[in-house]
Amino acid sequence: MTEETIRRSPRVPHFGRRTEEAFRYALALHGAQVRKGGPVPYVSHLLAVASIVMEDGGDEDAVVGALLHDAAEDQGGEPRLEDIAHRFGGRVAEIVRACSDSLVEDPRDKGPWEVRKAAYVARLGEETDAGILRVALGDKLHNARAIASDAAADPRAWDRFNAPPDRIAAYYRACQAALARRLPGSRFLPDLELAVLRLEALAAAEMAVRREAGRPA
Repeated sequence: MTEETIRRSPRVPHFGRRTEEAFRYALALHGAQVRKGGPVPYVSHLLAVASIVMEDGGDEDAVVGALLHDAAEDQGGEPRLEDIAHRFGGRVAEIVRACSDSLVEDPRDKGPWEVRKAAYVARLGEETDAGILRVALGDKLHNARAIASDAAADPRAWDRFNAPPDRIAAYYRACQAALARRLPGSRFLPDLELAVLRLEALAAAEMAVRREAGRPA
């Protein structure tokens, strides 16, 4: 079977110029960023989420949404969301909005961590849009894996976050539970379960160390 035949197959979703433009747009916004506390380029997260969404059966809108899912939350809020809608369409903007826990223009003005995360979990628990759910699952899966890997290599990685380890693990467990209910057919649910289990174990170990040392949680 030739490459051209594969490209034209109705069973293969089409990814074309919009996907390329979305990556360029994401690179322009996030190209200078690194992941929390380390030298890893932030765009690695966006590419990982897009790959998970693609492998999970997402269409081009979902993949573009995956590439841009942090753009409004971290790079401009509502005005950025309006620009995304103009450039990539209302459907992509809907995905980005749903995957954002804050839409303030300046990320330094975000509300308290617990409030934002509780609201996000509540929305996720009611979500019916498969594209939004796939992007959310990809985001949570890659983040849970990355946090666990960082914490296993160096427990000081927990200090990068705005919440103690047990609350971070509880947040990811709540997201996993919501996604298991709302997107039961995803091939990545077992992977998310394993990632959250590892995160919970590492968080519990760190909390025990902190209690023994008399350190604040």
